Amino acid sequence: MSLIVTLIGCLVALGACWLLTGAVLRALKRHDILDIPNERSSHSTPTPRGGGIAVVSVLFMTWLAFWLIGDDTVATSNFWIILVTGGALAVISWMDDVRGDLPTIPRLGTQAAAVGAGLFALPGDGAVFQGILPTTLDMALSGIIWLWFINLFNFMDGIDGIASSQTATAGLGLLLLAIIFTDASSLGPYGLALTAVALGFLPWNWQPARIFLGDVGSVPLGYGVGWLLLALASFGLWQAALLLVLYFFADTTFTLLRRLVRGKAIWQAHHEHYYQYAIEAGRSHTNVVMAVTAVNLLLVGLAAATTISPNVAWCAFGAGILLTAVLLWYLRFSRIRAVHAD
Repeated sequence: MSLIVTLIGCLVALGACWLLTGAVLRALKRHDILDIPNERSSHSTPTPRGGGIAVVSVLFMTWLAFWLIGDDTVATSNFWIILVTGGALAVISWMDDVRGDLPTIPRLGTQAAAVGAGLFALPGDGAVFQGILPTTLDMALSGIIWLWFINLFNFMDGIDGIASSQTATAGLGLLLLAIIFTDASSLGPYGLALTAVALGFLPWNWQPARIFLGDVGSVPLGYGVGWLLLALASFGLWQAALLLVLYFFADTTFTLLRRLVRGKAIWQAHHEHYYQYAIEAGRSHTNVVMAVTAVNLLLVGLAAATTISPNVAWCAFGAGILLTAVLLWYLRFSRIRAVHAD
C-alpha cells in the first residue's frame, strides 16, 4: 500500500471521526445517555457516554479499507477476524453503556472468545514468544495478556483525554517502528489510523470533556491495540510492544496488586489508580494527561531504540521501566504532599 493512500486514508479518518463524534454527541444528549458522577468519578457533571461509537466505527472502516487494498503481511492474514470480533465487542459494550448492568461473567466470556479467535489472525505463525514456549502455551499466555490489556485499557479511561492520548502515542509508535523495522512495515498504516481517530476524538474529550468514550470505545480499542502489540511482538519486538503501553500496564497492574495485598475485591470499581491520586490531590486532568503523554512520547523513542541491537534493546527497556517508575512516583507523590498539607 502506497504512502499517499495511507496518508489520505488517515486524514479522512481523522476528519470523519471529528465530525461523527459531534453527531453522536447530539444523539446521546437527545436520548439522555449520560455518565452520572458518583463517589468514584473524576468528573462532577453528567456527561454523554458512548463517543466510542464514532471512534470504533471510523477506525474499523479504515482498517477494513487498508486490509482490502493491502498486499503485505497483515493483508494476507485473517485480519477480518479482528474486525468482526471487535465489532461484536463494540455492540456488547454499547449495551453495557446503555443499560449499565451487564454481568461480569458474560462480559469477560465474550472478551475471552474474541481473544481466542483473534489469536488466529496474528501474522506469520503467530508465535508471540518467538518459539521459547510450546505453541499451545504461547497462545494461552498471549491470550491471557491480551484479555488483561483489554480490561486495563478500559480501567484507565478514567479522566479526560487519557485513553485518547495513549491511543495516539501507541499508534505513532507503531508507525515509527514499522518505518524502522522492515519486518513490521505492514503494521504502519494500522498504527497511523489509530493515531488519526484518536486525534479526531481528542478535541471533544479534552478537559472539560464534552463526551466520553464509554465501554463501546475503550473495550474495542483495547482489543485492537492489543492485537497490534501482539503482532509487533511476534515480529520479535516484544520490548518495543511493552514500552508503547508501559505506563498503562504499570498503573493498572500495580493498583490491582495493592488491592489484592490489602484484601480488597479486585473486580470491584474503585478510585485508586495513580493518575486518580493525582487528580484527588488537586492536579487538573490536563496536567496529568500532559505528564503521561510526555512520558509516553519518550517511551516511543525508547521503543524505536530497541531495534538497534539486543544490548541496546535491554538498555532501552530498562530505561523505560525507570522512566515509568518516576511517573508513578510523581503521580503518587501528589497525593502524599496533599495529605501532609491537610
